[in-house]
Amino acid sequence: MTASNEIATDTTGGRADAAPRHQVSVLLYSDDVTTRDTVRAAVGRRPAKDVEVVRWFECATAAAVISAVEGDHFDMLVLDGEAAKVGGMGLARQLKNEIFNCPPIIVLTGRPQDSWLAAWSMADLAVPHPLDPIALTSAVALLARSGVPTAS
Repeated sequence: MTASNEIATDTTGGRADAAPRHQVSVLLYSDDVTTRDTVRAAVGRRPAKDVEVVRWFECATAAAVISAVEGDHFDMLVLDGEAAKVGGMGLARQLKNEIFNCPPIIVLTGRPQDSWLAAWSMADLAVPHPLDPIALTSAVALLARSGVPTAS
């Protein structure tokens, strides 16, 4: 069983004049494959008219996340705060403290009342379980627009 999995999206099929302004690469961490599938399905390929996810990189362990963030470029990270052993909120805080120019982070919290934990984790945004596709796509689109993403 691998700790990470990469999914690329073909972006060459659309018209050049209809291309989104923000193409992003997203690292997705959860120890639960169902949660990862739910997030990818909720966000989709185009979370907004001007935002396109061109690459998903999935990780099932915290070690895989740290290795990937140190060795590759991602425009944003989506971390499951409810992951076993190493939760996404603790991992978010560690990454923000240890990785120079850490990408923006969305944490998936266990419930809306956990927003204070998300703030402690230094995550940029939080989306509570049960995952609302509208809230999740809005968070991804907001972070994609907030910087100058370069999907590499």
